[in-house]
Amino acid sequence: MSNKKKILILCTGNSARSQMVEGLLKHIASNEYEVFSAGTNPSSVRVEAIQALREIGIDISQNRSKSVDEFADAKIDYILTVCDSAKENCPYFPARIKVIHHSFDDPAAVDGTDAEKLDAFRRVRDEIQKYLAEDFVKNIG
Repeated sequence: MSNKKKILILCTGNSARSQMVEGLLKHIASNEYEVFSAGTNPSSVRVEAIQALREIGIDISQNRSKSVDEFADAKIDYILTVCDSAKENCPYFPARIKVIHHSFDDPAAVDGTDAEKLDAFRRVRDEIQKYLAEDFVKNIG
């Protein structure tokens, strides 16, 4: 059994932002944390999210979109909400769980060509990387 702290990343669809955060956080902090993601209204993992992370050597192609309900009985230490909707609709978790909020733009909401959509995912991926490296990991200690 692992003594690693558990982090749950929440978003609405668990299709883009939370999936990218999960992949990136597993990549940079898997020695210290167990990382999971879920959605308040799960759908499916976006191909653009898979591609944006594949470009930097991270494979999330086997990830699936999960409901937050799957984690109702899990012993989670930190919850990171990555969109305002998930923050507002976050189910009740025990007070011992530290909830952190940082909203990222929804790249899935971008209209345009496939290239423009992928560029939006790349931009959000880069913003997530910067946030994780500069703020999140050192703030949770």
